[in-house]
Amino acid sequence: MKRKSFIQMLAASALLSPIMSSGCSNSNEPQASNSEPESDSELSQTDTISNNQSLILTTATTSGTFYPVGVAIANVVSKEAPLRMNAIDSAGSAENIQLLKNNEADLAILQSLFAEMAWSGAGQYQDRPERGFRSITSLWPNVEHFIVYREFIETGNVEDIANMKGKTFSVGKRGSGTEISSRTILGELGFNVDEDFIVENLGYSEGAEAMQNGRLEAMTVPVAPPVPAIAQLYASMGKEKIAILEFTEEQLKKINATFPVWVPYTIEANAYPNQPEPIKTIAQPNCLVVRSDIDDETVYQTTKTIYENLPALQEFHHATKEMRLISSMSGLTVPLHQGAMQYYQEQELTIPEGLSTVRSEFRICFMPKITNA
Repeated sequence: MKRKSFIQMLAASALLSPIMSSGCSNSNEPQASNSEPESDSELSQTDTISNNQSLILTTATTSGTFYPVGVAIANVVSKEAPLRMNAIDSAGSAENIQLLKNNEADLAILQSLFAEMAWSGAGQYQDRPERGFRSITSLWPNVEHFIVYREFIETGNVEDIANMKGKTFSVGKRGSGTEISSRTILGELGFNVDEDFIVENLGYSEGAEAMQNGRLEAMTVPVAPPVPAIAQLYASMGKEKIAILEFTEEQLKKINATFPVWVPYTIEANAYPNQPEPIKTIAQPNCLVVRSDIDDETVYQTTKTIYENLPALQEFHHATKEMRLISSMSGLTVPLHQGAMQYYQEQELTIPEGLSTVRSEFRICFMPKITNA
């Protein structure tokens, strides 16, 4: 079923009304262009919001983290704000950007890598930038787990992937955010994924089962720990047979050469069974974004509600426990929506220059910072 048909059915069943006259509706009629405006003042805006408005938040597949976190955000906003919000599943970051462009979604959860690629017109979006969206907040970090059989390990860091040449390596489901981020990391480290490995496109649980059965020798899982599939691997195979590779500072610099969205991240000891030592890996933040033509008051109320009800939100999913107001803009690579910026200014937070205005160039000029402290 096409995404538009799904949303139309959802709208009909819930008797949803249009979000606003500025084009934020679920209609089939052509909507405003998503091309970049000259300035925020040229964006279509409305002055008020109403209880009858309904926002569509697009996430990812129901088996991942995006979907339950999206449902949690939608529930909190619908309960505590003068808004209604519905979270829907999707194929992930790439489809979410397209849904925003098509005016079939109003908000989306994205990997920072996809947000930067789309905004910059690079990578998956080479020479065709998508700039019709703005940031609301950083969410939780996607933590890189590069898991390999212990027999291939010499240094304990991703340099050991060189020992995997010609071996089976799952980089995530085809076309998924996991695959794109994994290929980006490996490419920046000098590997040709399709030539150097026997590529498998497995989900996390499938990959873990394949490693246990000896049908797969390595896999990548970019998810906030603890990841059930990895816990299963450590419990069944132990640290004597598998390991999560670490990343050095020099390797991180190489990975960030084109898309500087990754930062150091330490997986604490005992996050997984039979894992007594901390693991120094890397992470990129996920982010909540919104169409640029959504009115300021709607985005302001969304941002305010999220942070004034953070304890309730954190009860829904463990990933949101890493969210803090102080780190709400950490790792963002796309300018803030004016409504979100207004809330942060009221909280006396400093707005980084790269987020306070529409960037005139395609590259970000600051390094993102997130911590797992």
